This record gives sequence, C-alpha cells and structure tokens, in this order.
Amino acid sequence: MLYYLFEYLRKTLDMPGAGVFQYITFRSALAFMLSLLLSTIYGKRVINFLRKQQVGETVRELGLAGQNEKAGTPTMGGLIIIFATILPVLLFARLQNIYIVLLIVTTLWMGTIGFVDDYIKIFKKDKQGLKGIFKVIGQVGLGLIVGTVLYFNPAVTVRTDTGRTDLLRANTTTTLVVPAPIEEKSTATTIPFVKNNEFDYAEVLSFLGDGYEKWAWLIFIPVVIFIITAVSNGANLTDGIDGLAAGTSAISVLALGIFTFVSGNIIFSNYLNIMYIPNSGEMTVFISAFVGALIGFLWYNSYPASVFMGDTGSLTIGGIIAVLAIAVRKEILIVLFCGIFLAESASVIIQVAYFKYTKKRFGEGRRIFLMSPLHHHYQKKGYHESKIVTRFWIVAIMLAILSIVTLKLR
Repeated sequence: MLYYLFEYLRKTLDMPGAGVFQYITFRSALAFMLSLLLSTIYGKRVINFLRKQQVGETVRELGLAGQNEKAGTPTMGGLIIIFATILPVLLFARLQNIYIVLLIVTTLWMGTIGFVDDYIKIFKKDKQGLKGIFKVIGQVGLGLIVGTVLYFNPAVTVRTDTGRTDLLRANTTTTLVVPAPIEEKSTATTIPFVKNNEFDYAEVLSFLGDGYEKWAWLIFIPVVIFIITAVSNGANLTDGIDGLAAGTSAISVLALGIFTFVSGNIIFSNYLNIMYIPNSGEMTVFISAFVGALIGFLWYNSYPASVFMGDTGSLTIGGIIAVLAIAVRKEILIVLFCGIFLAESASVIIQVAYFKYTKKRFGEGRRIFLMSPLHHHYQKKGYHESKIVTRFWIVAIMLAILSIVTLKLR
C-alpha cells in the first residue's frame, strides 16, 4: 500500500525521495526490518496470549531427553510468522503482481490448514489433529490453484532470445543485428549442473505430434501439486526440535531470494546467462519479509523454546518455499536447498517401508534408524538437541551455497 502511495506522490506531486520506492532492494530492506521487529516485539505478546489461552503443546511419550519439560509450551506460534510476513508485504510490495498474489494466497491457505490441525489437537483434545486426507486435499487444492495460475495467467512469462545473431560487414563498418527479446508463455524449468540447462515439461508429450505444447498442463499441474505436497510435509516433519525448522527454512529461503533477485533482473540474468522471468523480482520483497519473520521467530523458538510454530507454521513454511521454487523455475533444485527436508522425509519413508518389509518377511519389524524423523535418531544416540540443530544448520548452509553455485557451474 505504501508503494502505491509513494508512486502517487512521485507522479503527481513530484515529491523528492518518493522515487526510492521503485527500487526492489529498498523495499526489501524495509520489509525485512519491519518483519523482524514485528516478530520479535509483538511475538512476545502473541506468546503471552497463547499461554493465557492455555494453547500448550501436548507431548507424546517418546523416551527422548528433555521431552517432558516441553509439555505446556505454547504452540500455534506460526501465527507470528504469518502476521510478520503478510503485513510488510501488504505495505511494501506491488500487490497487483501475480507472484505476490499467489504467495499471499499460499500463506493464508496453508496457514489455515495448519491452524485447523492445531486447533483440533489442542481444543478438541485429539492428538491426531486434522485427518490426513483433509490435509492432502488442502495441499492438492493449493497445487491446483498455483499450477493453473502459473500455466494460464498471461502475466507469467519468460523471456527468450529467438532467431540467429548475424554480423553484417560493409567495408570497415560492422553492424550487429540482434533479434528483439520475446516474452512468452513457457513451462520450461532449470536443470542444475547441465549445459543448456533448460527442460520444458511439454517435451514429455512430444510423442503426441504437432500441437503437443497445448497439453503441457497435464504434466505441469500434477508436478506442482506433488512439489507443494512433498515440501510442506517435509517442513512439517522437520519441525521436531527447537529451532530446526525455522533455522533451516530461513537458510533455504535466503538462497531462493538470490535466485529470485537475479532471475527477475534483466542485467544479472543476462550476465549469468540464466532464464529471465519478468515481474518475478517482486518476490524478493516477500522473501525478505518472510526471512525476517523466521529469524524473529527464532528469538523465541531457539533452545529452550518459549513457543512452537505448530502445523500453523510448518505447513505454511513448506508451502511458501515450494511455490517460490516453482515460480522462479528452480523446483529441481529443491533437492539441494531443501536437502534437510528431503532427508527428514526420506528417513520416515525408509523406516516405515523397512519395518513393514521385515515384519512380513521375518515376522517382526526391524528398524534402520533408532527413531525417525532423522533428528530423533540423533537424539536417541545421545546428542543434545541444540548440537543437532546447529549441525543441521551447517549442512543447510552448505547445500544453499551449492545451490547458488549452480548459477555458473554447468
């Protein structure tokens, strides 16, 4: 909203300094600072309110050290992250930007699913919370919305340089003829570490013959649904010990912020020889607010935690990261910058699959990990949770750097 106010002042009153709001970097810095202040200063008030309403965590007996001390700690702290993200975005972002609209919808949509889940657990005294089928329906619904908008909305384009560049020589005069760049609809994405590293989902349907491109949505939308469901569930599984999900998510989102900024900037995208995505740079404002909210939340969520994010926060975080990655055409890189989420999810899948296999074959279930998700395995081995979190953060930083390196290493 402030963006439009200062734009009006610049155009109509020629107000000195109002033009600074045109710059994404300036608005991103303001969004970060405001979200950080909101999450730290007003976060305490939210925690006190949750404690007053007796919105406390119910701890299952898992035999983990320090587990009982966590009982009664306020949960639903994801409300802090959501509030501290949305308000700066409303103030500093261009709200007609299709990517910003999608991210706001994602935040509120996933936040609502997580809130209902936490509400059932706390106030209905049902430890299972919202039934899994309803969570999946919600995630699939968001995937349908995001996939449909990204595929059909005319504002979602990429820029391509088509044609051949010719050098025409006439005596000593050399003229460079360069075809004009074209913005077009595309389902192309980026494959890391590969030369000419673009892959178009439509190519999967090339066997259909001429006009196969118009059916690309049959591949693209299911892929979007799968990614949103997988990443949101991965973030949910990672939220098991103090500061783990918020810290690793902040690192991943920072990496995404770099991708978003360079992909939405025509100068940097040309220099790096990467796909230029018009209007996507505006997502940097959202990312800045989101990172500020996550860091501010860590003020209270780091060991020993004063508040837990609950599904209200973890599902929202996963959904936002997934949509950001898809929008900036870096969804394949999720394997890297969301490597912690992947490891946590894989540990659960492997554990369950191996247990069922051995029970069927040997009559008793066996385990690969002492406990899953993976962070509980290390707890069982005797590591303090603050050490586990710190080491997971270090791994997340390494993966984020490796992801960024793919901008030039191919």
